Amino acid sequence: MAKNKYRFVCQSCGYITAKWLGRCPECGGWDTFAEEAESPVKTKSYLPENAGKVKPKPLASIAGSSVKRMATGIREFDRVLGGGLVPGSLVLLGGTPGIGKSTILLDAGLRFSRQGIRVLYVSGEESEEQTAMRAARLGGSKDTLLIMTATDLDAVLLQAKEAAPQILIIDSIQTMYNSELPTAAGSVGQVRECTAKLLQFAKTTGIAVMLIGHVTKDGNIAGPRLLEHMVDVVLQFEGDRSYSFRVLRALKNRFGSTSESGIFSMEEGGLQEVANPAGLFLEDRNGEAAGSVIGVCMEGNRPLMVEFQALVSRTPYGMPRRTAVGFDYNRVNMLLAILEKRLGLDFGAFDAYVNVVGGMRVGEPAADLAVAAALVSSYRNRPVAKDVLVFGEIGLTGEIRRVSAPERRIADGINLGFKKFIVPAGRLQNAYAGVQIVQVKSLEQALQYILD
Repeated sequence: MAKNKYRFVCQSCGYITAKWLGRCPECGGWDTFAEEAESPVKTKSYLPENAGKVKPKPLASIAGSSVKRMATGIREFDRVLGGGLVPGSLVLLGGTPGIGKSTILLDAGLRFSRQGIRVLYVSGEESEEQTAMRAARLGGSKDTLLIMTATDLDAVLLQAKEAAPQILIIDSIQTMYNSELPTAAGSVGQVRECTAKLLQFAKTTGIAVMLIGHVTKDGNIAGPRLLEHMVDVVLQFEGDRSYSFRVLRALKNRFGSTSESGIFSMEEGGLQEVANPAGLFLEDRNGEAAGSVIGVCMEGNRPLMVEFQALVSRTPYGMPRRTAVGFDYNRVNMLLAILEKRLGLDFGAFDAYVNVVGGMRVGEPAADLAVAAALVSSYRNRPVAKDVLVFGEIGLTGEIRRVSAPERRIADGINLGFKKFIVPAGRLQNAYAGVQIVQVKSLEQALQYILD
């Protein structure tokens, strides 16, 4: 009997080497290598008995047939999925601990069960009693929702074959263990092989499988990058646990668009969808204050009004501080450099702090003009009117560049009561009555209208 060969695999990125290394040359992580068998035992096949009788089919005979999606009833969740869950698909949901991954999938399982869809919810982290307590808080379930606690993947797939559910939920993939591998649960090899088994199971049985994945400190899904390539849909649950709002995004979707997003609010009864989030972060805004400007960003295909706050104060230190919360730190430094070079403002003796209200993270360049206006407003101690809405990208030469969907941003702003819009110069397809639309080409021109 031949001995298995062993190799060392980085548990952060999956880099393989023949000998142990203290530092991974691929991702730079220290002490991340673990020993794994190079040739694992051949895994058990879950192909149907008539696999040899399957024959290729003409594309024309398949294209006419439509796939019926399974809608959860959570409209924000269904929108991100592309209209519902596709039978036989493999979906991966990632997010930081405590963000609500288990809650939203259990809630989806409960809603599926109320429609008569059979669901098997497998938890490797909580007991059956704990899962039942969370289900009771979310509103109870029907007999079509089955729960079990297990970490042995072979036992899970055996029960899934016997129960024959339409949906299988695994919480989480890092807790699943394949006994055919000598490594610990959660290692790169275990995550890869367990996902491969679940992929084969989903495609051969037509059962939709939904996985929960942990994330690293950098916000990436734990395990090898191959994991994201294997699955059909990759969803990311984002948000700050200090706030009640959560954003669900699709990073990959073979059955729909990746430009959609869902907004949720964490309440006592679980996650509640926010159907109209346009003015969600403006509810607590009181009066006019220097350094506060309202901008509009696109979350998927929907505009979202966000308050950008800036504080510019004289520094007590030799080196001024630059701090950004919810906005790119490097972009704040770039905007400060543009303001100094193009407008002659001196920020060298002042600390600058930028904050996006509500715990939102904004990475869209259309927020540049709002952040720059907030910085100048605080610097000059001149408040901006409450009914002013701004958006636009700022170039290094100080020009204001056009952004996507300006008409949609303006239309939602009008619905929320804004009267004055500072927007990049360009041809607007719609005419707006009763509001002032100011089209600007330079940062200096824009600030004159904003602070006037």
